[in-house]
Amino acid sequence: MTEHMPEMEETSQPEAIETPQETAQQATVATSLDATHAIGVLVSQMEQVIRGKRSQIEMVVTCLLAGGHILMEDNPGTGKTVLARTLAQCISGGHGEEHVLFKRIQFTPDLLPMDLIGTHIFDDRTKEFVFKKGPLFCNVLLADEINRASPKVQSALLEAMAEHQITVGDATLMLEQMFFTIATQNPIEMEGTYPLPAAQLDRFFMKIYFGYVDEETELNIYREYLDIARNLVDLKQVLSLQDILELQAQAGSVHVHDEIVRAVSNIVRQTRVHPDISLGASTRSGIAFLKCLRAYALVKGRTFVIEDDVRDITRAVLEHRLIFRNKDGKQKALDSIILKETERLAKLKLF
Repeated sequence: MTEHMPEMEETSQPEAIETPQETAQQATVATSLDATHAIGVLVSQMEQVIRGKRSQIEMVVTCLLAGGHILMEDNPGTGKTVLARTLAQCISGGHGEEHVLFKRIQFTPDLLPMDLIGTHIFDDRTKEFVFKKGPLFCNVLLADEINRASPKVQSALLEAMAEHQITVGDATLMLEQMFFTIATQNPIEMEGTYPLPAAQLDRFFMKIYFGYVDEETELNIYREYLDIARNLVDLKQVLSLQDILELQAQAGSVHVHDEIVRAVSNIVRQTRVHPDISLGASTRSGIAFLKCLRAYALVKGRTFVIEDDVRDITRAVLEHRLIFRNKDGKQKALDSIILKETERLAKLKLF
């Protein structure tokens, strides 16, 4: 069942240049002032509905600007679905649409691939079969409780997420230029669920955990829940679809120092040889890592990536792509790899 509401290719990386911190900061003001303002307005607007979750909102925006997709895992009722709707509500669509095209799919065991992709139906007027597009043809897709659908349905998302296209018979149909999937899954129920395979998980640039808000924020939500509900209905469109595409282009041109590229490579390669990790990260993971680093730096108001960015997003980008040998290894293995590389970068004093 669907609900309707009203990537840009990464630009070539600039040649690595040793830039003093003062010069880099001046460049940020000169070239990213509009981007910083636009992203700040978007995040602030979303916070009118999603309270106490600024870091999670920033991660979602980071993934959007990196041209990827995001998986959110947490208990029911923490605001995952509302966040996806809020994001779509804040972006105005093209061709006179009030909002970008938002679709919600409730994944269930009886869902079929055609429920996502679409199907050919017979037109009585033309006496021909015509293709009726499914909900994947949208700008922001909420795949709610994705692990409740069968692997056959889950795999229907693979081509769409990886290549922004859908193959129907002998025809290949392109998706919208901005196609962003927000998938959610519930970790506490195992019956009637189908864990996402590694190939599917690898299509998600990031995986985040939503979590509960702190006590004071939760009290304020209880006091103001009627106002929050009205805020969702009355949200203003603070950015346009074209603005998002422009921000994606700007994210692709954020400067990454060669030593940070080396750190990404080292982290990825160390996951393949760590004794507590049975399946390490792929080269595709490293490329997604760099795209997310660039986008995260832009979200933080910079045109260059710093060491702290590596520490902040490594777990969100890599953890779901790895298979750990045991629970203890999952808690400590990646942290030890991150610590080793961030300490190496700190000694270099790049900025």
